[in-house]
Amino acid sequence: MSRRILLVVAAVVLVGGWWWWSGRQTDAIAVDIVTVGRVETLRAYVTASGEIVATRYADLGSSVMGRLVSLRVREGDRVTAGQVLARIDPVQAQSAVASSAAGLRALEAEAEGSGNQVRAAQAEVAVATSRQAEAQRALERARDLFKSGLIAQSEFEAAAAAADTAGAQVNAAKAALATAEQARSASSQRVAQGRADGARVQDQLAKTEITAPIAGVITRLDVEEGEMVVMGVQNQPGSILMTISDLSALNAEVKVAEADVLRLSMDNTATITLDALPGKSYSGRVAEIGASALPQIGTQASAREFRVKVRLEGDVALLRPGLTCDTEILVAERRNVLAVPLQAVVQREGKSGVFVIKDRRAIFTAVTTGIIGGLTIQVTGVDEGASIVAGPFQVLRDLADGAAVRPIAAATSSPAK
Repeated sequence: MSRRILLVVAAVVLVGGWWWWSGRQTDAIAVDIVTVGRVETLRAYVTASGEIVATRYADLGSSVMGRLVSLRVREGDRVTAGQVLARIDPVQAQSAVASSAAGLRALEAEAEGSGNQVRAAQAEVAVATSRQAEAQRALERARDLFKSGLIAQSEFEAAAAAADTAGAQVNAAKAALATAEQARSASSQRVAQGRADGARVQDQLAKTEITAPIAGVITRLDVEEGEMVVMGVQNQPGSILMTISDLSALNAEVKVAEADVLRLSMDNTATITLDALPGKSYSGRVAEIGASALPQIGTQASAREFRVKVRLEGDVALLRPGLTCDTEILVAERRNVLAVPLQAVVQREGKSGVFVIKDRRAIFTAVTTGIIGGLTIQVTGVDEGASIVAGPFQVLRDLADGAAVRPIAAATSSPAK
């Protein structure tokens, strides 16, 4: 066989091999491939949005109705506990106090008279009782003398009648005493009620002066001098005049989805950011987790949410209640663990797993998953360094076990450390 013939045969073999391999590559599914690796630290977060609120604050309303005749503060003013902030017109309350005091004096005078009547009735009972005893002794002597025949029957009967009269006088005196005591008791009750009414109207007068229950800053002021304020009644709140907030301690009050709330624990660390302060973040810890879901607004069913309070730490002087904020709450942390892209983990027949590349085929391999950190998930059950299918999502969704695959591009590195 000549050299030319050998070259032709070799060319035919090479071309045929290329067409065979090209056909195989064309049949394979194009996929993204990554290498299973370890991450130095994997962190799982719960994210939520809300607003900054004061840890300690007081909404000041009015317990009396009237016109605001004096307003001594402005929004942003710093106040001390007990400081007078405003006054409501006290004229009506002062009139009620004066009227109540006059009524109480009359009741006390009546009570004093009732007491005098009781004492007089007690004296009458004592006198009548003494007379009864004397009449009873006279009756006993008359009885002995009558039996001895020393006095007539008429004298004995007169002594008996006198004893009966004395007994009746005792009963009458006791009845008068009972009546006087009842009158004194009723009078005492009226005095007690009068004093209670006096204390009530005095309290109403005191409430026309509005003072600060805590030290802090006026963060809300909803009234102006001269306005009418309304007191609250049952199931009907009154006017909120102002809010005092202690700005030395602030919370981020956020709403956490029901799917995440059970992942939280007290004292979980958190990072808080605000649109008002771009580039700046604050640290904090979970201080309160709502025990029940927040009321739903509207008729459309939606996911339930829970109120969570994160106590901010460090210098919070720049912050104000009402600023919107975003929080990242750290709920789990793992070190030096195997991790893969979250999208790489799929479900097949109720099992979680990844497609490991073996001999250019995707082999479904069951794995046990751990925490999720961003777009990365902790796994066990697959070897470090193994090549797995990481996408595209549409391909992974329908990829069959054992399917032939080929890389879309060069293999990428393992998840970022």
